[in-house]
Order: sequence, then structure tokens, then C-alpha cells
Amino acid sequence: MAEDARHIVTSFEVDLKRLRDMIAAMGGLVEQAVGDAMTALLEHDPEIAARVVENDPKIDAQERLVEQFAVQLLALRQPVADDLRQVVAALKVITDLERIGDYAANIAKRSLVINRVAQNFSLSGLAQMAALVQQNLKTTIDVVGEADPQKAIAVWRADQMVDDLYNTIFRELITYMMEDARSISACTHLLFIAKNLERIGDHATNIAEISYYAVTGQSLPDFRPKGDLTSGYVHASPAGQ
Repeated sequence: MAEDARHIVTSFEVDLKRLRDMIAAMGGLVEQAVGDAMTALLEHDPEIAARVVENDPKIDAQERLVEQFAVQLLALRQPVADDLRQVVAALKVITDLERIGDYAANIAKRSLVINRVAQNFSLSGLAQMAALVQQNLKTTIDVVGEADPQKAIAVWRADQMVDDLYNTIFRELITYMMEDARSISACTHLLFIAKNLERIGDHATNIAEISYYAVTGQSLPDFRPKGDLTSGYVHASPAGQ
């Protein structure tokens, strides 16, 4: 390989590392947002909830920075094959991360309402679901940085467990509302929070699928194990409307 060609290849590898580092930074902000949103709910802490909402624009700003850099790489480097897959994958990954940030902010907003209402039911199911979602999200972000297809497969498979927990929580909350009409307001917000967590899990799995393709050039099966049986009953938008 000629010296100039080696220099170009090395330079592009540096650019790809910078791109991965930028995504990792965005992923760190998103992980923190999800963790803080659940802490705000479980520990009844309005200050943490407010911080999550206030920090959401930082995630959006990081998305714009990564997008600009990725587009610049496409325009100036004109990558092909494996390199092209990595850059295109980055553009898709940051979209999922941004949506996760939106869901975290929505959880934080709803926690402010719920924590003003007396509760006579346990949040342990939500805590368990959140722990699994956060672990999948962390593993997914590791997949992006480490290019590990086996971790991507693990996240893809774990999505079923998230759905199973969501279905259990959904049934429990519906039961609470049927037994005590006074719980309807708080339980409705908790239903949306559970759905937000389920959607965060879906986006984490999307990232795992994208990363798997970027690394291997192959797609995971079109059929993803899904266990959400409640889609006809509840829908949660990122804005919580």
C-alpha cells in the first residue's frame, strides 16, 4: 500500500473512533437520564426529576453534533463497504438514543405528578423492569463501542423479558384501578411510565440490531421475540400527550 493510501486509511480510522466516542458520550447522557428518571420516581425526588427534564436539550445537542460529523464523513471520505455501514449505522443509532432521552424526560415529568399523590401500592415491579431495561441499554452502548456482535444478540433476546415484565405490571395496575377508583389517576401515569420503559427497551434492541449489522454485514432475524400484549390498550408518546 502506498504511503498516501496508508495515511488516508489511518486518518479515517481516527475519524471512526471519534464518531464512536461521540456516540458513547451521547449514550452516557441517555443512560444517566434513564437512571435519574427512575430514581426520581422511586425516591420521590422532584429535584432529580427536574434535572432530567432540564438536561434533555443536551442530548438533543449531542445528537446534532454526531449527525453533523457523520454527514461530513460521508461527504468528504466517501466510505464504502464496512466503513460505510458504520457511518450509516451511527446516524440510525443516535436517532434511537434521542428517543430514549425523550422517554426518560417523560418518565421524570410523570414522576412529579405521581409523587404528589398518596400511593398504596408497590413500585417494585417498575423498579425491576427499569433495572433490566437499564442493563440492556448499558450493554447496547457497549456494543456500539466494542463492536461485539454477541452482546448485540444478548440484548435482542432479552427484549422478551422486558415485555413479560411490562405485561405483568399492566395487569397489576389495571387491577388496582378496578378495585379502587381513587387510584386511577396515579395508575394511569404509572401505565405510561411502564410503556415508556418498554419503548426504551425496544429502542435499545433497535440499536443492538443496527450495531450487529454494522459489524457483521448480516441482519438478525426479522422476527424479534415480542411479548407486549397490551398495545391495543395503552400508547405512550415521547411527549406524554
